[in-house]
Amino acid sequence: MKSSHFEPGTDQEPELIPARRPKEKQKNKGLWLWKAAAVFLMSTFAFGAFFYLYLRYADLPPNDIANTSKLVAADNTVLTDLLDGGENRLKVSLHDIPQAVIDATIAVEDQQFYSHGGFNPAGIARALWVDLKSGQALEGGSTITQQLAKNLYLTQDKTIKRKLQEALHTLQLEMNYSKEEILEQYLNVIYYGQGAYGIEMAAQTYFDKPSKDLTLAEAALLAGIPKGPNIYNPFFHLDAAKERQRIVLNLMAHEGKITEQEADLAFHEELKFAALKTPKGRAPYFTDYVSYQLKQVYGVAEEDLYRGGLKIQTTLDPAMQKAAEDAVTAHLQNHPDLQVSLIAIDPNSGEIKAMVGGQNYAESSYNRTLAKRQPGSAFKPFVYLTALNNSYTPSTRIKSEQTTFTYDDDKGVPKEYEVHNFNNIYAEDYLPFRDAIARSDNVFAVTTNMDVGPEKVITTAKALGISSPMKPYPSLALGVFPASPLELVRAYAPLANGGQKIEPYAIRSIEDTYKEQVKTFRPHREQVIDPGAAFILTDMMKSVLTDPYGTGYRIHDSFRRPAAGKTGTTDTDAWMIGYTPQLLTAVWIGYDKDRLLSATESHLAAPIWADFMNEAHKSLPEKQFAVPSNVIESFIDPTTGQLATENCPVKRREYYLVGTEPTDWCEEHPSMKKNPVDKLQKDAETGGRTFWEWLTGRGKGE
Repeated sequence: MKSSHFEPGTDQEPELIPARRPKEKQKNKGLWLWKAAAVFLMSTFAFGAFFYLYLRYADLPPNDIANTSKLVAADNTVLTDLLDGGENRLKVSLHDIPQAVIDATIAVEDQQFYSHGGFNPAGIARALWVDLKSGQALEGGSTITQQLAKNLYLTQDKTIKRKLQEALHTLQLEMNYSKEEILEQYLNVIYYGQGAYGIEMAAQTYFDKPSKDLTLAEAALLAGIPKGPNIYNPFFHLDAAKERQRIVLNLMAHEGKITEQEADLAFHEELKFAALKTPKGRAPYFTDYVSYQLKQVYGVAEEDLYRGGLKIQTTLDPAMQKAAEDAVTAHLQNHPDLQVSLIAIDPNSGEIKAMVGGQNYAESSYNRTLAKRQPGSAFKPFVYLTALNNSYTPSTRIKSEQTTFTYDDDKGVPKEYEVHNFNNIYAEDYLPFRDAIARSDNVFAVTTNMDVGPEKVITTAKALGISSPMKPYPSLALGVFPASPLELVRAYAPLANGGQKIEPYAIRSIEDTYKEQVKTFRPHREQVIDPGAAFILTDMMKSVLTDPYGTGYRIHDSFRRPAAGKTGTTDTDAWMIGYTPQLLTAVWIGYDKDRLLSATESHLAAPIWADFMNEAHKSLPEKQFAVPSNVIESFIDPTTGQLATENCPVKRREYYLVGTEPTDWCEEHPSMKKNPVDKLQKDAETGGRTFWEWLTGRGKGE
C-alpha cells in the first residue's frame, strides 16, 4: 500500500519530491576540489618548468667588471681610473690559490658552500644568532654565490628589486657553474680595499707577493677584509684587522681546517706589509677628495665606486689645475719642507676648479685644503662686513694707537687684551676704513669687533660658511680661531657674488655603465648678506692690491685685473685670499707641525696666488664687480670722511648704501663752489693727486 500525506483542509494529493542524498552532494564537491587541485598542480608544474628552463638557458646579464670607474675633468678628459684596469684586477686560477685562502674564505663567508644550492637559510639564521649574541656584525648571511651575483651584476643598493634580481642571478649561477667555478670567480672579483679586486691583487697590494705565496696568517687577514674594506684595512686600522683575523682563524679551527695551536701561531706571526702605493692620475689631492665625497656625501658604496663602470664628471679645470701646480712648484722648489694649500672655486656656482693639498703627494697625501689653521688677518673681512651692517660706512675713521680692551672670559672673569700693530707701526691720526683694510691695521679691526659685538661677528661668519668653533673674544678679529682653506673660500664667495652663500663642490654628475644619470649635483644659492654691503667691502678690499700701503701691493704688477683680496699672517701661517667676479682663490703656506715661518717664507702665499690667477684668467674675459642698485657713489676727503671740495688735496671715490652717504662738505678744505661733479670725475682718474704724484705713484689717493 502506498502511504500518503494530505494537507489539512484539502482533498488533493500532494506531489512527492525525492530528497537529495548527502553522499551524492559530498561526491560532487570532492570532484570539484580534485579538478581544482589538478589544474593548480599542472599550472604550477608548467610555470616551474618554464622558470627552470628560463634560469637554465637564459643568458646571464653582462657584467661591468672589465670596465673602469673614471673620474673625468670638466672638459671630459680622464683624470684617473679609480680601478686601474688589469693592474688592480689580476685573475688567478683556483688551482694556484693556496688552500689556506680557500678554507679561510669559506669558513668566514659560507661554511655550507658545498652543500647548498645558492641559499642557506640555516647559515642566515646562524649568522643572525651569532651577531645578536656578540652585539656586533661578525658574520654575514649571504652565501658566496649571492655575493658573486651581487658583485658581478648588481649595485650595492638595499632595495627589494635588487634583492629579487640577486636571487634570480644566484639561481642562474648555481645552475650554470660548478662550485669550483663559482668559488674561483668569487676570489677573483671580491673587493679587498685599497682599490684591489681579487685575491691576487690583494696579496700584491698588502704583502707585495703573489697569492700563491701567502701564509696562513696572511690568508686569514685578507679573508677578513671583504666584510668591511674600510673597517678592516690593515694600512689604517691594524687593530681592527687583527681582531678580524682572529675570528677567521678561530672559525677555521672550529671547522677542523687547522688546529687551535696553528691558529694561535698564525695570529702571533709578525706581518710584513707592502709600502702604501699612491694612486696614479692627475690632481691626486682632488681625486682623493672626490672619492671621499662620493662615499660620504653622495652615498656611493665603496664596492660600487671601485667595481667599475661609473663615470664621475667633476668640476676640475685641467688648465687651471696645471697653473696651480706650476705656481706652487715655481715658488716652493727651494723650500722642500714647506707645505702649501691652493683651492680655487667659481664664486657664482661653487665649482672647485683647482686644488693642491701639499707640495708632494707621494711624500704626504694629507690634503691641507681641509686642514684647520689660524687665518690671521684673513678673518678681518667678516668683522668689517658686520660693521657695514651696523652703522659703519667707508667714512668711518678710528684712532690708530696701541689699545687695551677689557672683556669677560668663559667663566665671567674680567680679562684685559692689549692689541698692537705689526712692528708697532701706527697711523699718525685717525685711520680711514679703506686704509685700515689695505694696511691690515689690528687696532682698527679689534676696535670694530668690540664696538659691533663679537657675537654679531660670529653670527656673520657662520652665515657665510665658517663652521669651526669661535669665541666672542677681542682676538676673534685677528683670526686666532682655526679654519680650513675650504671654509674660507666658502665664506668669501658671497663677497664676490653679490651676497649669496654657495657650497663648494667637486662632482657634477655620476653616470653608470649604461650612461644613465645616477646622481646630479644642483648648486644651491642662498642670499645671506646685503649685496650692497658685499660690494662696498669688496671695493675697499681692492686697496689691499692697489694701494701702495696695501699688504698685497707687491703683487700688483703680477695681476692687474679688477680684484679684491686679503692677506693673513701669523707666526706659523701665511695666507692670500682674493677674487675676481669669476674666480676665488685661497693660498696657505706653513708647516704641518706649527714650525715658525721665516720672513721670506711668510711672503710666498701672495706671489703663488698672483701667478696662478694670472694664468687662470687668460681664457676669461675681464669683468668688473657689478654695482648693486642700493649703492650710491660719492667723492670724499679721506682725512675727514666728508664730501670733497675742489680744495681738498686728495679726493677719493667711495660707495655707500643709499641713505648712509655723507651729506656735509669737507670742513678742513671749504669752498663756495662745492666742487662740481664733472671736476670730481676728472680728479677721480688720478685720485686728486698732482700730475707728478700720479706719475711717480706717490700720494694716498687712488
